[in-house]
Amino acid sequence: MGCSFSGLNALYDAMNGGADVWINENRFRIVKQIGEGGFAYVFLVKEIVSEGSGGGLATQKMRNSYHISEEGLYALKKVFIQTEDQFELVKKEIDVSSLFNHPNLLPLLDHAIISTRDAQGGSENYEAYLLFPVHLDGTLLDNSMIMQSKKDFFPPTIVLQIFRQICAGLKHMHSFDPPYAHNDVKPGNVLITHRKGQPPLVILMDFGSTTPARKEIRSRSEALQLQEWAAEHCSAPFRAPELWDCPSYTDIDERTDIWSLGCTLYAIMYAVSPFEYALGEAGGSLQLAIMNAQLKWPSGPKPPYPELLHQFVAWLLQPQAALRPRIDDIIIHVDKLISKFSS
Repeated sequence: MGCSFSGLNALYDAMNGGADVWINENRFRIVKQIGEGGFAYVFLVKEIVSEGSGGGLATQKMRNSYHISEEGLYALKKVFIQTEDQFELVKKEIDVSSLFNHPNLLPLLDHAIISTRDAQGGSENYEAYLLFPVHLDGTLLDNSMIMQSKKDFFPPTIVLQIFRQICAGLKHMHSFDPPYAHNDVKPGNVLITHRKGQPPLVILMDFGSTTPARKEIRSRSEALQLQEWAAEHCSAPFRAPELWDCPSYTDIDERTDIWSLGCTLYAIMYAVSPFEYALGEAGGSLQLAIMNAQLKWPSGPKPPYPELLHQFVAWLLQPQAALRPRIDDIIIHVDKLISKFSS
């Protein structure tokens, strides 16, 4: 799916007071706003299927048909584009999102970009409309905060079942040739849907920072450029050590994601990233705590999490990237732990 540019493809229906929006051939009614950030707003929308319209998304041949909503509910992200850099970022998000096809990765179902002018007919700007499946139970971060307020914890088996699905999505990304790195794996980028009698469904989202994973760094200038890029695109508490202090001669690969994955596993367990404790200490440094992999284990559930789970987290959080496992090895280990803790 390439970028779609049109002045007609995503146009508010003026007859309905701005309540409806068209994305290419499909019409959606805005139900309510469910999020915002930066130059973007996210709306809950319901598809309006009229007679003779062909049945909407549900009847269209789509790679990600398992994400089509039976109720016709979706999330619509509206992005205001005011600079060339913003325009390029949105195009990149569309192109990268369109590469992936996996049940544990959030797909871009449809999109359109339209040109707009202000009331005085001034400079031309753009608006992007990106259509995604909706997961109304929120993110893993949302759920963890609620559980933390109740002093509640996920049981070990559920911790691992959540983590296993994040790993499955990442494996899909890391299996490309060349591999892709997500670059911002964290609980806030993991959607969760609770299912009666089943483990939660987990979806990794937000590919705005996704890039080809492998980079050859051959100068101090290139190392500093990578650090500056990472500071802007990779959330600090989940950022790998080599992205904080990059050597002048090194090879970066998808194991930056493995570090973030280890931090996320810790956060599934304890509702906080493993190194944020440093921010609350006098003279504490998040960067130093990360560079030295200084893990501390907070009080948790009773009985406490098994030591095998702590050892698993520490295995992922090797400060030297070359010592970190790759995603296939992690999945093998997760499956063994799930089997052990389920018996």
